[in-house]
Amino acid sequence: MSSTALPQRMALNRNAPTDSSTESSTCVSPSESLRPSPSSTSLSSMASDVQEDTGKLVDTYGNPFEIPDFTIKQIRDAIPAHCFKRSGLRSLSYVVRDIAALAGTFYLFHNYVTPENVPSTPVRAGLWGLYTFVQGLFGTGLWVMAHECGHQAFSPSKLLNDTVGWICHSALLVPYFSWKISHSKHHKATGNIDRDMVFVPKTREVYASRFGYLAHELHELLEETPIQTATHMILQQLFGWPMYLLSNVTGHNNHERQPEGRGKGKQNGFFSGVNHFNPFSPLYENKHIPLILMSDLGLMLTGSALYFVGKNFGWANLAVWYVLPYLWVNHWLVAITYLQHTDPSLPHYKSEAWTFARGAAATIDREFGFIGRHLFHGIIETHVLHHYVSTIPFYNADEASEAIKPVMGKHYRADTQEGSIGFIKSLWRSARTCHWVEPCEGAKGEGEHVYFFRNRNNIGVKPAVMKSS
Repeated sequence: MSSTALPQRMALNRNAPTDSSTESSTCVSPSESLRPSPSSTSLSSMASDVQEDTGKLVDTYGNPFEIPDFTIKQIRDAIPAHCFKRSGLRSLSYVVRDIAALAGTFYLFHNYVTPENVPSTPVRAGLWGLYTFVQGLFGTGLWVMAHECGHQAFSPSKLLNDTVGWICHSALLVPYFSWKISHSKHHKATGNIDRDMVFVPKTREVYASRFGYLAHELHELLEETPIQTATHMILQQLFGWPMYLLSNVTGHNNHERQPEGRGKGKQNGFFSGVNHFNPFSPLYENKHIPLILMSDLGLMLTGSALYFVGKNFGWANLAVWYVLPYLWVNHWLVAITYLQHTDPSLPHYKSEAWTFARGAAATIDREFGFIGRHLFHGIIETHVLHHYVSTIPFYNADEASEAIKPVMGKHYRADTQEGSIGFIKSLWRSARTCHWVEPCEGAKGEGEHVYFFRNRNNIGVKPAVMKSS
């Protein structure tokens, strides 16, 4: 297979494993795997003693890839027991901190960035622009704390978790229980092209059809211009989150074949299709109806409060005070999720080769400096661990991440170069290199069901040349 691999700096950056305790711990692990486990006690498929010949598997840059062979039990046993302990009081303190930061920022700008104190209109406009950015950071932090609630990592109390999560997410116009249910499906099927719920990559056939091509003609497509890439990124960052809620835009579209939900005859789309607001959406079951309605009630209450503010204090003020920060929150949410699951080094699996352990390893940690570590509560830096044990609270995730690295070995992925700047750069890099997924040429056995990103920009391994059928 020909390759125009990027410089070594661009290739996978794997952190060196460190020694850690292997004290056994109890955690919540998945029960759903599309492949039967040969062990009646393991929660993941156990590795075979003899590695199957999968042929030559390479990622986008031409780096060799081997299918992971460790188990969930090995991951779980490597994590120190105290990492699983959750403190409701400690978690609440972070929620209070985030809300105080939001309120304090509003108070300062509302009282001091005024025509009396800042006579220059352009300077005042610039300062209020800074306000929307800063509030977007604090709002994202609050979003992440509600995310902790959805995973029951916030505290040992399910009632406290769901109460705090519902309040915080509703305030950010997120349907808490609706999202919680679909997000759980994402965690149960991460990296599975047939079942995943978030940023499922397009297959070669689907990508080609978007341009009116057949799959075997894809290598003939002209390179994508930077303007095309930028336009796609802007649309994704502005509208990706609401479109996901409204039409499941980045989720799978195989609802009839799912073991849960009412997917018969349903496709992704608005209103009667797959969305997060309709209690009869294919994503949900009858038992979920009260929870979906509760989510919608939270949105209506927030919407009513926003209407009151707009009507009494001015719609322009509402736009600056809430709407623009809300768009910043959406931007960070989409960027974080996209980059956790979209990278030239990451595999994706068809159901025939997928297991929970393999899917969780098909994620990547990144680095976003002070903002990521402190304002976003480490959600960027410890995502691989989060997919293995989502009930570990964020303040224990760093230690737990270090503990699983020796087990994962070369299968642990992290891109931490250049810190915050590197995180932003990776948005552009992934947009240019991760267009669709396809099997590797020469793959055999399970390898035929392991897919990697390819692109039309002549970056890395070129798309396979296929014969017309």
